[in-house]
Amino acid sequence: MSDEVRATAQAAFGFEELRPGQEEAMDAVRAGRDVLAVMPTGSGKSAVYQVPAVLQEQPVVVVSPLIALQRDQVDGIREDARRGGAVMLNSALPAAEWQQAREELRAGTVKFVFLAPEQLARDEVVDELARLRPGMLVVDEAHCVSSWGHDFRPLYLRLGAARERLGRPQVVALTATASPQVRHEVVEQLDLQDPLVLVEGFDRPEIDLRVVRCADAGTQRRGVLDAVLEVEGAVLVYVAKRHDAEEIAAQLRAAGREADHYHAGRARADRDRVQHAFLDGALDVVVATNAFGMGIDKPDVRAVVHAAVPDSPDSYYQEIGRAARDGGTAVATLFYRPEDLGLRTFFSAGVAKVEPLRETVAAVRAHGGAVDAGELRRDLGVTASRLAGSVNLLQEVGALAEDGTGRLVVPEDAPPAARAARAAVEVSEQQRSVERSRLEMMRAYCETAACRRQFLLGYFGEERTEPCGSCDTCRAGSAGERSAGRVPFPVGSTVVHERWGAGQVMHYEADRVTVLFDGVGYRTLALALAVGEGLLHPEAATGSAA
Repeated sequence: MSDEVRATAQAAFGFEELRPGQEEAMDAVRAGRDVLAVMPTGSGKSAVYQVPAVLQEQPVVVVSPLIALQRDQVDGIREDARRGGAVMLNSALPAAEWQQAREELRAGTVKFVFLAPEQLARDEVVDELARLRPGMLVVDEAHCVSSWGHDFRPLYLRLGAARERLGRPQVVALTATASPQVRHEVVEQLDLQDPLVLVEGFDRPEIDLRVVRCADAGTQRRGVLDAVLEVEGAVLVYVAKRHDAEEIAAQLRAAGREADHYHAGRARADRDRVQHAFLDGALDVVVATNAFGMGIDKPDVRAVVHAAVPDSPDSYYQEIGRAARDGGTAVATLFYRPEDLGLRTFFSAGVAKVEPLRETVAAVRAHGGAVDAGELRRDLGVTASRLAGSVNLLQEVGALAEDGTGRLVVPEDAPPAARAARAAVEVSEQQRSVERSRLEMMRAYCETAACRRQFLLGYFGEERTEPCGSCDTCRAGSAGERSAGRVPFPVGSTVVHERWGAGQVMHYEADRVTVLFDGVGYRTLALALAVGEGLLHPEAATGSAA
């Protein structure tokens, strides 16, 4: 690392030492390379771009999905003038503050501008930022770019086009959770050129992993309450439904804990109050849906309790990762009923419909030229997020494209609207298949007799050769029941299935192998059948046969 980067890290940000991965990532950023950094929450991802950015003249555009996240980052930068200064541009800002932020940017008195992806969907905002000639585009929570990710947001897919309009600045993409397929799609969607893809270890050995299988809802609820009450210190409880959050918080208060609930149905002021009270220690338990997540940086959370099964190992890993950031120990307990999986399936995203997709293409074509997204949204009477989802699917099948100003056009070689809509529905069905495959992986995690840590790490493409010794299956003695001897395909290698095509070997357990297929997601196959019947082949063997 250069002396000036090290000196800046110490003088402006107070870093006496850098954490694993930070130094390598900072060097790449300082050298002008695109970077995708997958680093655990609390490992200092923000410093990866903030320290090198102070040493460059051009401003930095930071895309962050939540206003609370933006506010925390801006406040941190404003603590020391040597950090370059920062402003926010978001829908919650009063007009006067919005204007002041723009004036500071134009005057060059601040280095960083934080905004949500919705702002980069507005032509006037993109045009204003483009005039500043930003040197870096930072994409925080970058897993939101990927339709394979657990928190996919259609507007994130517009960031590649926004980058073009900003003059193709260097990109730094950051996330705490990204499976191999998510990492691949982030690189592809943001068009990262020769990027440094830095993946720090996913293992969190300080977190004890436990799953409790429950016969009925009453047993499940009592187990959740007991698990919270036996912990001294801060606890996060995740639920699937809003009314469960309210009920469990009330029951915990009645039992003597300082607890409150958090979900998207509460007023923003109430949500902010709960979040700040938890961070400040006035509350020791928050019972929440997954709306309570990104940006929660409380180092001394001693337990994360799941009152129902999450929608994917990605969500689960990110949620339990909010525990034990101070280096102490913590417990992650999941109370599981197979019936929960049916609820998750019910709430999962539906498949796109042909008619709205066809209408979208027809509406663009009716303009006889380019049309901006705002005007198209008004024509169709849909929300920005819903329009973005339709446009993303239609772009993927070649029915729509963007011109140099980011407006939508119908390409000359576009397929007919009806055919394009049907093709887009097929893409949507594929995405739904992937989503359900992640839920099935969550079922497998809950029901495995093997080491739970090995299972989770394998899901993220990281092999652990021995059981961890610090999860419930290891303590029960069942974790050793794993496939022994030579495996037919190494973990991480590419194989080809006669029906599902190419995939990556993720994990072995007893007599099964889990493969992540490009088109259908995760599939767990009987090893003897897959090999004995010739269903799986190494990629090289298939290629040579062709």
